[in-house]
Amino acid sequence: MQYRTDKHGDPLSVLGFGCMRFTKKGNAIDIDKAEQELLAAYEAGVNYFDTAYIYPGSEAAIGEIFERNHLREKIHIATKLPQYMISNAAGVDRYFNEELSRLRTDYVDYYLMHHLTDIAMWEKLKQVGILDWIKEKKASGAIRNIGFSYHGNTENFLKILNDYDWDMCQIQYNYLDEVSQAGRAGLQAAAEKGIPVVIMEPLRGGKLVNMLPEEAKEAMRSSSHDWSPAEWGLRWLYDQPEVTVVLSGMNSKEMVLENCRTASDTPAGSFGPEEFAVLEVVKAKINEKEKVGCTGCRYCMPCPKGVDIPGIFRCYNTMYTESKSQGRYQFAQTVGLTKEPAFADQCIECGKCESHCPQSIPIREKLKEADKALRPLPYKVGINVVRKFMFRKPA
Repeated sequence: MQYRTDKHGDPLSVLGFGCMRFTKKGNAIDIDKAEQELLAAYEAGVNYFDTAYIYPGSEAAIGEIFERNHLREKIHIATKLPQYMISNAAGVDRYFNEELSRLRTDYVDYYLMHHLTDIAMWEKLKQVGILDWIKEKKASGAIRNIGFSYHGNTENFLKILNDYDWDMCQIQYNYLDEVSQAGRAGLQAAAEKGIPVVIMEPLRGGKLVNMLPEEAKEAMRSSSHDWSPAEWGLRWLYDQPEVTVVLSGMNSKEMVLENCRTASDTPAGSFGPEEFAVLEVVKAKINEKEKVGCTGCRYCMPCPKGVDIPGIFRCYNTMYTESKSQGRYQFAQTVGLTKEPAFADQCIECGKCESHCPQSIPIREKLKEADKALRPLPYKVGINVVRKFMFRKPA
């Protein structure tokens, strides 16, 4: 296993165990199977285990397993504050103490503000006293490192990153998400500040394995490497020294062992011209189903009315390169749930964006198409309801 260091010099395995997708037995986690998988990962060198308050049964399961096997002091646990459920200072303590109880521990190695999509969510936490709370918990040793997980656009990521002295952060990042969400720009900005970056969704929830076009798979098979699609995605990430830990939601011993092998023999800088060329072909084959030829260059931005043009087009394309539900889900996360609205119907058709577009995309026309596809009435109502909940004023 390879290791990269956190902000304080502690070694972290480049492969982390994402504990959201344990196999179920009935309505509960199959503890025996999960234990075998966690122990196999630990024995192969994995020392970073990621969970969250809202992952059903996950915190309690790993708490039980690590206690039973006397591993607590030998591993790092990351879990998360459900900030979207917080309305006052008392709520912060209540959720944190419940998590400690579930995990059967008196401290958390890495504690993240969960699922931030906008600087406004962090500002709301500050209003309920989160800064003093973090200071007290770190001083007492109950929290050893503080961070945040993120699902918004690059601009808001950078605002949050620069607003506090974070110990780490967690972003969605893979070879299809170089210019979306925090993106490569966010990854590099964090690295420049010496902030470790943990990667989630390295394979887009398995879609970069299970939903690849046959032509993309053939490009991989035709290379000089006998790598699975999962290996290609993971190795692309390990190649980048700015990446500290890559999370994988492993739910079989075979997957654990394969991923540990990949993590052990892929040093940073191991990709060369052939490997990058193969992935360019793969991305091109995936993107052949796109509706808009947007490259995410952002020359069209900023829109004078706040429309997130590249963000909307990326989600519109995802509806056809992956699935309609995934495109709409990504839209809700990265466009719909920012404090300042960024919807296509804010467009006044001034045409400024089109004059700067290197691809000569008829942006005004395509925005109307995208909005109709991404926001049918039920989704429009749902997003509005969630926005009112997430951006309500603290009690």
